[in-house]
Amino acid sequence: MRVTLLGTGDTTGTPTVGCECDTCETARERDIERTRFSVHVENDRTGESLLVDFSPDFRYQFLRESVPLPDAAIVSHIHFDHLDGLGNVFRVFDSLDVYAADETDPATGESVAETVAGDYDYLDAVTVQPTTPLESTRICGFDVTLVPVDHPPLVCYGLAIEDPETGAKLSLSGDTSYAIPQASREVLADPDLLLADAIVPAELCDAHPIGGRHEDGEGVARTFGTKHMTREGALALADDLGAEQTRLVHVAHFYPAEDAFAEPLALDGETYEL
Repeated sequence: MRVTLLGTGDTTGTPTVGCECDTCETARERDIERTRFSVHVENDRTGESLLVDFSPDFRYQFLRESVPLPDAAIVSHIHFDHLDGLGNVFRVFDSLDVYAADETDPATGESVAETVAGDYDYLDAVTVQPTTPLESTRICGFDVTLVPVDHPPLVCYGLAIEDPETGAKLSLSGDTSYAIPQASREVLADPDLLLADAIVPAELCDAHPIGGRHEDGEGVARTFGTKHMTREGALALADDLGAEQTRLVHVAHFYPAEDAFAEPLALDGETYEL
């Protein structure tokens, strides 16, 4: 299993357009970046590849990294920074299966699969495959399981991707607070590599209108507001899951410049062989 981090940034990416903060300026000076979130997973055994989420930066990411176009894809949720790149399949693919959860979202009255199918009904190449969370599905030779996480007000899903022959396992937290249900944690547990949402350090929770949540025993917030984990929360999740290696993703440019590019925060273009 070869994992390429196509996009490791949050909704605006780093550097952010029009921003002159120290972190964005440092990124420009060092010629590094975090585009909007997406992950490419290749199966060396089958010669297939799987895409997790359609970043708005789809075209640029695939040209930059020179990875193969995917044979199938997964959509974790319907926020634009994870979905709107789907339009890039126009005139690029003859056909593409896109897997998405089949649970109805009370906030929209539709499942993720139904929303994707409706919003992109003009793309003849796309076939949406409704997928039941917490049930394993064979995709590109991998056993893939969508797991519910906590990203209000919309439903959102993390992922476990396992090679049934080698036992290699990649887990993705999805966009989530620290309050991931226990059933989902059990599926995500013991990965060789965990990609965990870590939008800001806990010290910045005071800047959020509702502050931080899910404090640990020392009062350190593991959730920033309601939707995303802090760096400290993501690392606590990694410990909870017994992750062998962890990279922090969905990173915002609000990290202070001295911390923004330090381990274990990921950058675009990183690759891992599992």
